[in-house]
Amino acid sequence: MTKEFIVDVAIRLDKFLSIKLQQNRNQIEQLIKKNFVRVSNKTNVKTGLKLKLNQIVTVNLPSIKKIPAQEVHFDIQIIFEDEYILVINKPCGVIVHGAPSVKEATLVDWLKKKGISLSTISGEQRHGIVHRLDKGTSGLLVIAKTNEAHVKLSAQLENKTMGRYYLALSDIPLKENLIVNRKISRNVNNRLKMAVGTKGKHAKTAFAKLISNKNIQNNSNKYEIICAKLFTGRTHQIRVHLESINRHILGDTLYGFKGNDSTIHRIYLHAYCLYLVHPVSNELVTFVSDIPQDMLELINNNFEKEIIDKKINKDYIIKCFCDTSSWLCISN
Repeated sequence: MTKEFIVDVAIRLDKFLSIKLQQNRNQIEQLIKKNFVRVSNKTNVKTGLKLKLNQIVTVNLPSIKKIPAQEVHFDIQIIFEDEYILVINKPCGVIVHGAPSVKEATLVDWLKKKGISLSTISGEQRHGIVHRLDKGTSGLLVIAKTNEAHVKLSAQLENKTMGRYYLALSDIPLKENLIVNRKISRNVNNRLKMAVGTKGKHAKTAFAKLISNKNIQNNSNKYEIICAKLFTGRTHQIRVHLESINRHILGDTLYGFKGNDSTIHRIYLHAYCLYLVHPVSNELVTFVSDIPQDMLELINNNFEKEIIDKKINKDYIIKCFCDTSSWLCISN
């Protein structure tokens, strides 16, 4: 698909296209770097090029095509699919997309294997990918099947009309519902980690107490099920913000978990509920994913079933975050 625009205001190329295509700057940068953009019929232009009035900007959006699949030895649960989007439940241990350091099959490889037509805006290694989850985090992701859907879903990430509610098992109960509003940057002592600091990027997370097992008799594991809602999307955000208040997700040894329970083999963090506006019907839709079996077994073995059934459901969790105005707020 080719789109052509006449410059009506003298601004940077990336900003101009961001406005005209309703895409974020990262998506625009990818288009320019892949030589899909011409200015006055010249390619190899820079993202920060200052445009002149009446110049012609041409964008050749990549065609949608099925990409040959690589060898994949896992399967993924499909929650919803139509001709525009795909909603999946990513298992723990699956990487979303490739990178120079990634030597294993990814979610994108699985999508190729399934022969699913995908958006191409984000480049070869990220076909269809609108947002991500860490390798160790399970749960819901929406995949864009067309470029138009990708543009609209990316805009929703920017304006927060799309988001997720996460379930996590914490080693130390929260004292109360709270919001952590602390900047996040790369940890200067460990490049694998992120850390809170005064010079990082703005990050905001709300945490709600869901179920505690501290009153259960004969249970030495004083765990708590919490739910989290992100207002920003920084790397490892939930894990970093919990570490900053001396709480840790079970299994998250990178961020300070020190439990010795031999049944804990991974990070118990799961993107349980996803909400978005459908990019074509404009309907507000909500999806819920199955909790992974190992996480569910730990929950069933450490918490009362009656309370589990009452509180681990979409309506109860969404209601928890309806009014956070009275919650404790912790800032840098």
